[in-house]
Amino acid sequence: MTVANATRLMAGCCLTMAVSGLTFAVRGDTIGALGEQFALNHEQLGMIAGAAFWGFVFSVLIAGQICDWVGMRQLMHAGCLLHISGVVLTMAATGFWALWLGTLLIGMGNAAVEGAVNPLVATLYSDQKTRKLNVVHAWFPWGIVSGAFGAYAMTSLHLGWQAKMLLILLPTIAYGVIFLGQKFPVTERVQMGTSTTLMYREAARPRFLIWILCMLMTASTELGPNQWIPDIITKTSAFPGILVLAWINGLMALGRMFAGQWVHRLSSLGMLMSAAVFSALGLVALSYAHSAFTALAGGALFALGVCYFWPTMLAVTAEWFPAGRALLLAIIGGAGNLSVALILPAIGKVYDASGPALALREVAILPLALFVIFALIQFHDRPKSEEVRAPIR
Repeated sequence: MTVANATRLMAGCCLTMAVSGLTFAVRGDTIGALGEQFALNHEQLGMIAGAAFWGFVFSVLIAGQICDWVGMRQLMHAGCLLHISGVVLTMAATGFWALWLGTLLIGMGNAAVEGAVNPLVATLYSDQKTRKLNVVHAWFPWGIVSGAFGAYAMTSLHLGWQAKMLLILLPTIAYGVIFLGQKFPVTERVQMGTSTTLMYREAARPRFLIWILCMLMTASTELGPNQWIPDIITKTSAFPGILVLAWINGLMALGRMFAGQWVHRLSSLGMLMSAAVFSALGLVALSYAHSAFTALAGGALFALGVCYFWPTMLAVTAEWFPAGRALLLAIIGGAGNLSVALILPAIGKVYDASGPALALREVAILPLALFVIFALIQFHDRPKSEEVRAPIR
């Protein structure tokens, strides 16, 4: 494989992650408009938003198991077609179920491309996996930032929610063109001949089952509130909530790309404990935000916390369960998205019953519980936890 080919594949991977972020931002910006046009309550809107994560769960678990068999090229092509189909169906929707199905297809597209991105980048850059994977995953919040500003600009031009879906469609076509006709390598597992039986044994280890529980809670803390923040902050403060979402994810992207100068000295569990504390503080602060300053300050605290949840959870999975390879990473990713699919309508239900501020405060319970769990794991297995360093370098 030539350097030019590897560089092009890497660029395509970054763009696919940006598209996933764009879907998140556009969905967050348009959720209020969908409720008004189709007379949907917040629980129903949460179900529509959650469909993306149900789609991700379903697809990523399949992708993680068939990636070695069908190849990463086919997963990328499938992801592109699913993204396009989901966007077109959403734009043509006339009610709840069409919106739900369109969002489901978009989520399946996100899963298909991520199911290929992780093993592809790990294979292309086998000697610098951690750095390159974190660069790629930084493009997810960059996608949210660009989507948030793009949606805000389109709102200023009085364009409707259907027009905002073009923010997803155009870069989807672009990454499809980037991958067109390119040669893809086989996965590292195929190259190394790792036993499939050994992979499945890793999934049954008690420590891994506990780690799945932690992923359920970390993902709910990060992505559940993030999806509702544009709508909630717009209603509780005098500042556009979509810009707060952009602020949060801009800080997250910078943290993932440039925080290596200070976090490399911390153990991964130490990073996760700190992240849990800042996440809880940020959610409480956001629930009391009634101005631009308080919204941005609360968003900064929240970003400082959730910034490191997802990549650190993946890094620890890779370090603690090396025989699991792509399967366990797929299970962890699927668990994270399953939790978001469940919590989005739950947040919407609390929103309907008690208002937006109480909805954020309820979620703050999760990172507090996570702090206790991480502390117990560190106390029980301190020597091992110290060997696993934070993934951002």
